[in-house]
Amino acid sequence: MNKKRPKHLELWNISFPLPAIVSGLHRISGALMSLAIPFVLFALAGTLSSAERFDAFKSCISNPLVKIALLVVLWAFLHHACAGIRFLLMDIHKGVDLPTARLSAKIVLAVSLVLTAVIGVYAW
Repeated sequence: MNKKRPKHLELWNISFPLPAIVSGLHRISGALMSLAIPFVLFALAGTLSSAERFDAFKSCISNPLVKIALLVVLWAFLHHACAGIRFLLMDIHKGVDLPTARLSAKIVLAVSLVLTAVIGVYAW
């Protein structure tokens, strides 16, 4: 072979197809939710323990940065759930052909973003 092969992949130069992006975001959202679990449980335990801790929690989530972080966690949950349904359907061989896989990837992105916007506007 006369081709000079790369020694490493340059991921920033690779154009990933949309189903691959949805798959990667599914993994990232799962990891993000795993990291958020201790904070959510701590907040839940605090809000249930006393009225003072509940008031402190309310003042904490009034901070715009905390609200944005909660929106990111909400998106992670919604995207992970929508993509999980997509992958479950693909596991039973529904929607595995390329046009359907691309369409379902677009639907997962759209639904997760729209639901995040709707719930986020309602909760803000």
